[in-house]
Amino acid sequence: MARSLNEWLWQHEFWLPPGITWEDMEESEDVQYPQPHDLLLSIPFALILVVIRCAFERAIALPLSSKLGVRDKQRPKAQPNPTLETFYSTCCKNPEEGELISLAKQCDLPVRKVERWFRRRRNTDRPSLSKKFCEACWRFTFYFIAFFTGLAVLYDKPWLWDHRECWTGYPQQPLQPSLFWYYLLELSFYWSLVFTLPFDVKRKDFKEQIVHHAATIFLISFSYCANYIRIGTLVMIIHDASDCFLEPTKIFNYMKWKKTCDSLFMIFSAVFLISRLIIFPYTVLYNTYYYSMEIFQPFFGYYFMNALLITLQLLHIFWSCLIIHMVYKFILQGTMEKDMRSDTEESDKDEEREKMSEKEKNGITYFSNVTSNSYIQRNESEQLNNRTHLTNGHVKER
Repeated sequence: MARSLNEWLWQHEFWLPPGITWEDMEESEDVQYPQPHDLLLSIPFALILVVIRCAFERAIALPLSSKLGVRDKQRPKAQPNPTLETFYSTCCKNPEEGELISLAKQCDLPVRKVERWFRRRRNTDRPSLSKKFCEACWRFTFYFIAFFTGLAVLYDKPWLWDHRECWTGYPQQPLQPSLFWYYLLELSFYWSLVFTLPFDVKRKDFKEQIVHHAATIFLISFSYCANYIRIGTLVMIIHDASDCFLEPTKIFNYMKWKKTCDSLFMIFSAVFLISRLIIFPYTVLYNTYYYSMEIFQPFFGYYFMNALLITLQLLHIFWSCLIIHMVYKFILQGTMEKDMRSDTEESDKDEEREKMSEKEKNGITYFSNVTSNSYIQRNESEQLNNRTHLTNGHVKER
C-alpha cells in the first residue's frame, strides 16, 4: 500500500507541466536537478539551528540584554491554591463573572481576591522581557544573514532583474549549489520555528503564524520538488527584506529607546507595505499566474503553487491592516502604539487602580478624622474662651 501511495503521489502530472516526465528530469554528470529526497536534510539542519539558537541566546543575547538595560518586571506571584490552580489548568485561564463568584464561594475568598489570583497567575505564564529580547536577537541575526546571503546568491542571476527569465527552459533548469544551500538554509529555519513554536513567545496572531509557517514550508518544499527554484528564491528574499527591520524594532522597544524604535518602525512599515503589497504581487503572483502561461499549459502544480502564494498574500494583507492601524495611531498621537500582536500584562493598570482606590479611601478617612478632630478642638477652645476664671476659683459664663 505504501508503494502504491508513493507511486500515486509522485505522478509526473502532479509536479511537472504537460509533456514532461520524470525521465526528462534525470541527472547526469554535468547537469543536476532538484531531487525530493534532498529535503530530508532540512530536518537535521533544523535541529542544529535549534541548538545554535539555544547557545546564542544563553551566551550572547541574554548577557547583551542585561548590558543594554533590559530588566524583567517583578511580578507578584499568585498564592498556592489547589482549587483555583485546577480550574486554571483544566478549564479556563480567564473565567467569567459567574465562574469567579462560584470559585470565591468554594475557596471562601472575596471575588476581588480570586480575580487578582487569576490575573497574577496569567502574568506568571507570560514571557519575560529578556526572553522576548533574546528571541528578537536570534531572529534578527538569522534574517540579516539570510537576506544578504540571498543577495550574494542572486545578484548575478538574470531572473532577479528580468522576471520572465524564471521560466526560460522550465522545468529543465539545472540546480546550482549556491541555490541548493540557500534553499536548505531557509527551509531548515522554518522547520526550526515549528519545532520551537510551543516554547516561543505566543502572540495574538498565533494561529496566523502557524498557517504562515505551514504555507511557507509547503511552498519551499513544493517549489523545490517541482523545480520552481527561481520563483522560490524571489519569495524568500522579498520576505527577509522587511523582517530585517522588524526584529531590531522590537529590540529597541524592549530597551526603551523610544525615538529609535519609532523611526525603525516607520522604516519597517514602508518596506513591509511596499515589498508585500506591491513587489510581491507583481514580481511573484503576476509572474506565476501570467508569465508561466507563455511556456506551458496549466496543470495541478500550477494551481497548487498559486494557491500557496495567494495564502501568503492573504496573510500579508492581514498583517498590513495591523501595521496601517499602528501607523495611523502613530501619526495622530506622535508615539507608536504597543504591538497589537503582543499580549500585555494585566497587573499594572488593574492593581494600580486598586492601590489608588485604597489610597483614596485612606485619604478620605484621614481627612475626615483630621477635620472632625480640628472641629472638636475648635469648639472646645471656643467654649473655654467663653469662660472667665474668677479669683476665687469659680467659673463664670460670659
